[in-house]
Amino acid sequence: MKIYGDSISGNCLKVKWVADSLGLSYDWIETDILAGQSRTPDYLAMNPAGQVPAVILDDGRPLAQSNAIILHLAEGSALIPADAYARAKMLEWMFWEQYSHEPYIAVARFQLAHLGKTLADLDPKVIPRGVAALQRMEDGLANTPFLAGDALSLADVALVAYTRVAEEGGGFDLSGYPRIKAWIPRVEKALKIAA
Repeated sequence: MKIYGDSISGNCLKVKWVADSLGLSYDWIETDILAGQSRTPDYLAMNPAGQVPAVILDDGRPLAQSNAIILHLAEGSALIPADAYARAKMLEWMFWEQYSHEPYIAVARFQLAHLGKTLADLDPKVIPRGVAALQRMEDGLANTPFLAGDALSLADVALVAYTRVAEEGGGFDLSGYPRIKAWIPRVEKALKIAA
């Protein structure tokens, strides 16, 4: 398997972490999005969306979108709950992550940490919506150690990727979210991610 990813991207790191935790063999192909490497004709032929991550599976088929990739890689593993309701809760968090978390937490981080913008340059909705996303997670961790229940799942992988670096987005102070602050190292330890 080949994983095309940019190491600054949480979406790409999700794929790496899942592959590593499952002991899958792969070649990591660093794809610098700031240098336009996901917009070359060869890359676009593999992934017409021009985004990272993308993978070429062992059988040669391409697959894009981080949460689709990690779902495919983890099929049949403990990262996907066997219980139908717990599995649906995992998917609920994963869908929510791409619509209500990543567009605010990750976008703020990317623009400030990697594009050199300031908080004043951001769309005024980004920080309040990111704060709301963090509160949603804080509330979601009220009764269980992981987002979809008592065990690590892909929901945690999907959401830890940018939450653990949210403060790089300027307007997010994780000290006000004690459950998230306890959850991040719990997930990092389970995935063997260096803090």
